[in-house]
Amino acid sequence: MYQINLSVRDYECDLQGIVNNAVYMNYLEHARHEFLLENKVDFAELAEKGIDLVVVQSTLKYKKPLKPHDKFYVTVALEQEGRVKINFIQNIYLMDGTLMLTATTMGVASKKGRPIKPPAEMLALAATL
Repeated sequence: MYQINLSVRDYECDLQGIVNNAVYMNYLEHARHEFLLENKVDFAELAEKGIDLVVVQSTLKYKKPLKPHDKFYVTVALEQEGRVKINFIQNIYLMDGTLMLTATTMGVASKKGRPIKPPAEMLALAATL
C-alpha cells in the first residue's frame, strides 16, 4: 500500500478552524497522482497516446476533521471493478494512526470519450492488492 505524508496549511481551513471539505479532494488527488507516478504510470505519456484517465465517482466519509498544522498521511491502493473501472481505495490518517477519512474514487481510462480497458500497468497495480 502506497503512503504519502502531508500537512495542513492554514489557508486550507474554513471559519470553523477545520480543513474545508473540498480540500480533502485535493489531498486525495495529489496522493493518487504521486502513487501512479511512483509506479511508472505517466499521465503525459498516456495523453500522447490519446488515453485519458478520468474520475467518474468519488465517495468520501469524513470521520474526524483535520486542523491547522496537523501532520497526516494518505494511503492509496487500487482494485479493478469490472472490465473498465478502477477503484482507488484511500484513507487519511493522523501520524498517530487516527483515521480521519475514508474514500473510494472510481476512475476509467477513455479514448475519444469512450471507456476502454485500463492500461496494463494500472491493472498490474490492482492485481497486487
